[in-house]
Amino acid sequence: MIAQFLVMVAFPALLIAAAVWDLASYTIPNALPVALVATFAAFALATGMPLAALGGHALAGAVALVIAFGLFAFGYIGGGDAKLFAAIALMLGLRDAAAFGLLASVFGGALTLGLLAIRQVPLPRFLAQPWILRLHDTDEGVPYGVALAAGAFVLLPYTALFRLAAHA
Repeated sequence: MIAQFLVMVAFPALLIAAAVWDLASYTIPNALPVALVATFAAFALATGMPLAALGGHALAGAVALVIAFGLFAFGYIGGGDAKLFAAIALMLGLRDAAAFGLLASVFGGALTLGLLAIRQVPLPRFLAQPWILRLHDTDEGVPYGVALAAGAFVLLPYTALFRLAAHA
């Protein structure tokens, strides 16, 4: 019951919070990736995850962190995005991390192209809210936390994590 709650309620809620926060402010508070790591730790304890599986999840998170901070170093993503990417990869594990990375990249590309297109069109006055103005600003980046959350949401029902939670 606890494992199901963590995977089917807590994990999605944290993803939604990260996406909304990033969309509204172009930041992802450190507390959200930390909460994802804590959620994974609680899940591992609740399911009695074997040490080998735990190591696979840790390796997925570490590899994702190295890749994401490489992207951060080159200015492609923000630091919050990098930490979120690694925390989600930790949660999903080695088996599903590559598929997550691919889906997040596709969603990130679509989000980028969509924002580039929308930024070419004048913003109607009734939409002139601070967070929308920021999204529309051609000098701003892309809130990739939205793409990361979308990739995780789409993949989640097909993951080993989800199957393990469903049978816990």
